[in-house]
Amino acid sequence: MSAEDVREIVKEKYGRAATRAASGQGSACCGSSPASSMNGCDPITSNLYGVAEADSVPEGALRASLGCGNPTLLAKLQLGETVLDLGSGGGIDVLLSARRVGPTGRAFGLDMTDEMLALAEENRRKSGLTNVEFLKGEIENIPLPDNNVDVIVSNCVINLSGDKDRVLQEAFRVLKPGGRLAISDVVVLGEVPHEIRHNMELWVGCVAGALTDVDYRDKLQTAGFEAIEIEPTRIYNIADAREFLGAAGLDVNTIASQVEGKFISAFVRAQKPAKAVR
Repeated sequence: MSAEDVREIVKEKYGRAATRAASGQGSACCGSSPASSMNGCDPITSNLYGVAEADSVPEGALRASLGCGNPTLLAKLQLGETVLDLGSGGGIDVLLSARRVGPTGRAFGLDMTDEMLALAEENRRKSGLTNVEFLKGEIENIPLPDNNVDVIVSNCVINLSGDKDRVLQEAFRVLKPGGRLAISDVVVLGEVPHEIRHNMELWVGCVAGALTDVDYRDKLQTAGFEAIEIEPTRIYNIADAREFLGAAGLDVNTIASQVEGKFISAFVRAQKPAKAVR
């Protein structure tokens, strides 16, 4: 399946998720179980934000959160910085970032799905924040100039791309020299069964498109990044695997034992060299 095919499937599914969130429903995302909570779907997307953070954004932004971590905490944002969120969805991480960088800073959100952008704009309006801008585009072709942002965050989105090398090259390009990449993503430890890699429902749902930790490091280094760290934040066990594998119609008893401890949520950190020329 081509990168373009992957993109269209992701766009369609996340458009439906935005529509559900806008109507007051939970946004089942990582996996296809209908029994998702307001904060997303277990085990990937639940309990990511503290009470103070949840209370600081519109309910619609929290309801549309489809991530696997909280990259705004990871990034250690400073007042006055410019932040870009790749795959910003309903805007929760953009709004949280905007509050952290303050009125002298700026927060951009980039998303390719019209429904998500409309929801994000409504959440921006409700938040009252004026240092926020949502952009339509693809994370493989970021519509910003070179050396433009201090920090890039992303929340369980890069794994959905069919061209991850291009995403990381673009991230490197738009970061200022010395700029930081601070993302949450699903990462695979070791090899995984063939059935999972080729199941599109799991790809769209944050699992089958995930890189191994070795591949993630290699791709970041090839793009030009340094100071690379991958820090596990949640390890999915057999009980977790039963939910997202069973929802895809796979033989859970056969597959679950092969994925025990291999799928993790992780903070991925990297930095563009201070003297980078591209």
